[in-house]
Amino acid sequence: MNRQFMKSYFNKAIETDQDKGIQQPPLEKPFGKDEELIGLPEVDRSIITKSDIMEAILDRKSHRVYKDEAISLEELSYLLTMTQKVKEIKGNNYVGLRPVPSAGGRHPFETYLAVLNVEGLKKGIYRYLPLEHKLLFIKEHDELNEKITIGANRQKFAGKSAVTFVWSCVPYRTEWRYADRSYKIMLLDAGHICQALYLACETIGLGTCAIASYSQELIDNLIDVDGENEFTVYLSPVGRV
Repeated sequence: MNRQFMKSYFNKAIETDQDKGIQQPPLEKPFGKDEELIGLPEVDRSIITKSDIMEAILDRKSHRVYKDEAISLEELSYLLTMTQKVKEIKGNNYVGLRPVPSAGGRHPFETYLAVLNVEGLKKGIYRYLPLEHKLLFIKEHDELNEKITIGANRQKFAGKSAVTFVWSCVPYRTEWRYADRSYKIMLLDAGHICQALYLACETIGLGTCAIASYSQELIDNLIDVDGENEFTVYLSPVGRV
């Protein structure tokens, strides 16, 4: 059964919630009017140190050793812009175009940030708002380095990063259109985001390393998601190299 999961079943007839005329879920997880929001700076291309695409792709590798240095808020803004910022909305809020592909334009992921050493931000958990290009502050956390290390199954480099990207999945965004054919394509979509992060890091002198081995319960609790309708699927610490 596990290998069958990797195969395509799109020729199978199935009625989806979209077919039934059920309203689609929002493009972005809602947030309250009283939430603390942090604006992100527009990115100046001068921060890019490697602009040759061939060079960036060929030099790409996983980095598990980071300098004990902060990254700037502009650098973080750049990484978020290059991975998940909504560039354009098509139709009546039907789909938001982003820098990475997603089946049916569903983009079922939310980007959380465990901020450890970013200029201008207090240490804590944040969520990226791709429609507004802002950060939503969730909570402060004094022992975050240790929590991230333990949550990443004691992979110490995670706790030594400047920021760890945590991607959660909101499955219904894709299930609404593809029903039980969603699960393979959502995982493929997660890979697209992380590869974009790798390449974006490479262009500005930062490094990252994808993590699929983590404590589901600990990381879900850390970013305050319910583990059912939204849950962690991927981590990627980032730091200066």
